[in-house]
Amino acid sequence: MLNPETHADDNEVLRVQARTDSLIQTITEQITLHTFDTDNEELIRQMVEGFADSRGRIRLRIAEILGEIGEPITPILTEALANHSNPIVRRACAKTLTLIADPNAIPTLVYAFLNDEDTVVQGSSVGALARTGESAVPELLKILESSEHTESIKGHAAWALAFIGAEAKEHLYQALSSDSEEVRAAVVAAMAKVAQEDPKARALDILINALGDSSGTVRSEASAALGNLACLQAVPALIELLKHQEAESRKSAALSLMKIRDFSVIGSIQLAFSREEEMSVKSVMQLAISQLEKEKQLGLKKDNLA
Repeated sequence: MLNPETHADDNEVLRVQARTDSLIQTITEQITLHTFDTDNEELIRQMVEGFADSRGRIRLRIAEILGEIGEPITPILTEALANHSNPIVRRACAKTLTLIADPNAIPTLVYAFLNDEDTVVQGSSVGALARTGESAVPELLKILESSEHTESIKGHAAWALAFIGAEAKEHLYQALSSDSEEVRAAVVAAMAKVAQEDPKARALDILINALGDSSGTVRSEASAALGNLACLQAVPALIELLKHQEAESRKSAALSLMKIRDFSVIGSIQLAFSREEEMSVKSVMQLAISQLEKEKQLGLKKDNLA
């Protein structure tokens, strides 16, 4: 036998969904006909409340519609992101702000990223900050400089900087002199993206110079970036790094040289290997030597067959 209360609840859900569907249709038609009034806060708030709908495709459609309306609705979205009791609504507001990328939303997005109890809201908020671009960079750098935030928070902020890439380069150049190791490491990681997007930028020189940073984390970050970029210019500095007193720096240099695939460095790595006392570093150097020799032989065979 059906529970009357459950049946009544189901009917109410269906009625709410029907109202949401009707609202979506109405606003879609108004946007198509260019008759939608962006000052109609009541209608927009109803749409935001529609984010509580259990149907994912409906939440997505609402986000698309609100994203199409754009910056005029930023205040309502930020208000809901900061204050709504339903985390599903807050998540959807942050994701919609990602579509709009309005710099005016930055203070609220930063607050949600740092303080919201829902990790999805936090992640969506930092995603929106990344999508907002250059305007968000100063706030992201502040987060990295602060001693109050967790490694997870700082990791997300560093990711956002790297995502912004070349658009943030002027801010990144200025941040290179930061006393914070975490800021410099994040800047180096972002510089790899800058170098990919804008080969004429100073990014490669900065990455090579970062191999001499006082921080092992920064040196390793720079080594990894230069290896991934297959930067031949960095080879002399990386060979020098094979002699560094810190094992992790020697290890990262060997891995980077392996990725760059300059076969002329095999002798230098072999020499470093013969002097190396740390077994974990020796194994990485041996891997680099073996891989480079193998690829060199494959290249010679292809040349002979040509």
